[in-house]
This record gives sequence, structure tokens and C-alpha cells, in this order.
Amino acid sequence: MAVYDLEEQEQIDEMKAWWKQYGGLVILVAVVALLTVAGMRGWSYYQSKQGLEAGELYTQLQGALGANDPKKVQDIAAVITDRYKRTGYAAFAALAAARAAADSGDRAAAKSRLQWAIDNARDTETKDIARLRIAAVLLDEKNYDEALKLVETQHGDTFSALYADLKGDVLVAQGKPQEARAAYQTALDKSESKSGYRALVQVKLDALGAAK
Repeated sequence: MAVYDLEEQEQIDEMKAWWKQYGGLVILVAVVALLTVAGMRGWSYYQSKQGLEAGELYTQLQGALGANDPKKVQDIAAVITDRYKRTGYAAFAALAAARAAADSGDRAAAKSRLQWAIDNARDTETKDIARLRIAAVLLDEKNYDEALKLVETQHGDTFSALYADLKGDVLVAQGKPQEARAAYQTALDKSESKSGYRALVQVKLDALGAAK
């Protein structure tokens, strides 16, 4: 028994020595691990909370759109894009506010909202939509050169027909029918064969007459 007691005492002494040497490091690693887990959970909760709050505000924004209240739309959009810019609702709010501003004749506000979407949207599709809409506003302002630059920027294939169509509109406004015809033809080629949108592009193309 004494032998076993001696062996146990030696093991205990070894453990004490090991703990004395490495115990602080073990505690530090454990604390860091706990803080990491807590931080991840906290961040997940924060993101979830942000999404819920932004979603509620976006619902209010949609209500303001339905009520034709452009000021309220802009006010709510400002809150979403400022406080909840990391959520998916922010870019949607910017696009909706831009549309409301354009409909009310405030082109400057519309361009500002759309530029925000271009600079902050997390997906390329939203950026492509915003860029296209700014180009349309610039066309209305007769700022043809800037509009043309935007419709000639790189974009997703999904939007090729729309970009080509708007490019044709800009070229028509610039008095360049031949180039406009080529752009409209591209829009037709890029659009779905059964799309009703093709009929509108074809009308524009026909209005230019035959190529000379």
C-alpha cells in the first residue's frame, strides 16, 4: 500500500508542477474560447435583431409608398440606410425611396438614393438595377453623356437587354439613329423570345425605319 501511496503522491506532485507551469495558459485558452463563443452568439443575436427591426421599418416604408407619402418614405429609408445598412433591407429601401423621389419630381434625391445602393448593396444585381435607374434619370435630365457611360459599364447578363434598350434611348436622344438601331437590336437578341418586353423594343426599332 505504501508503494501505491508513494506513486499517487508522485503523480499528484507532477500534476501540481505541470499546473504551476501551464495552468495560467490553460485558463487563458479557456477564457478566450468562451469569449469567442459568446462573441459569435452575441453577433448572431445582434444581426438577427437588426434584421427584424429593419424588416419592420421596411414594412412601414411599403405602407408609406401605398399611401403616396413621399416624405415619410424618405424619412424611413434614411433610418434604414443609416442604422441598418448591413441588412438586406437597406438596399431595397434605397431603391424604393429613389422611385418615390423620382415620381415626386425630386431627381437629385433619386440619384442620391440610387448612388447609395450602388456604393453599399451587397449583391451585384441590386447595383446593376440602381445604375440602370440612375442612367434613366440622367436621360430625363438630358445628361446624355453621363447616362451613356452608365449603360456601357459592365453588368450581369440578366440585365443585358435592359441596358441595351436604355442605351438605344440615349442614342436616339443624341440624334444617333444608326447606333441606336444597333443597341435596340442587341436588346432584342438578349431578351427572352416569349417576353412581352420584346414588342416594346421592336416598336422602337421600327420607329427608326430601315437601316441606311
